[in-house]
Amino acid sequence: MSLNEMRKGLEKAETALNYVRSSRSAFSVALTDTRRCLSSSRDDMVVKYQYIFINLGDGYNVSTGTFTVPRSGVYSLALTAYSDAGAPGALLAACVRLRKNGRAVAALNEYNTQDQEDSATVVLPIQMETGDKVDVTLLTGCTLCDDNSHFNTFSGFLLYATD
Repeated sequence: MSLNEMRKGLEKAETALNYVRSSRSAFSVALTDTRRCLSSSRDDMVVKYQYIFINLGDGYNVSTGTFTVPRSGVYSLALTAYSDAGAPGALLAACVRLRKNGRAVAALNEYNTQDQEDSATVVLPIQMETGDKVDVTLLTGCTLCDDNSHFNTFSGFLLYATD
């Protein structure tokens, strides 16, 4: 093999490696790592998950609570919401929405006085484009509680790229 052929082969391998690296996108976050409840009393609010398990591709922003899609494709998103009413018979209100570009794509609602604590989960594949923004909003009058057990999580990963 000539030196030029080897260089071409190396360039081709580097291009393929860069493509694989740019395709990697995965995040998994939890509300907190310490005992904390988050409530929304006036307006719906974006949940800012603070504990990061993984943020491959740096798509999740802790400051804003938003995942920005780095590459067009089909993503798997998962959201688990948990709350504790605080006392038997008290109102349990764990209500969140999963949003894409500000529009709800799924909702989890636990709003009752039948139990003291509860959780709900949704997992869905969704087509997204580069630059789309995904977040979770806590609805007015609702509460999420978490601790180092990480009951409240938000995760996503690229299943396959479409560009």
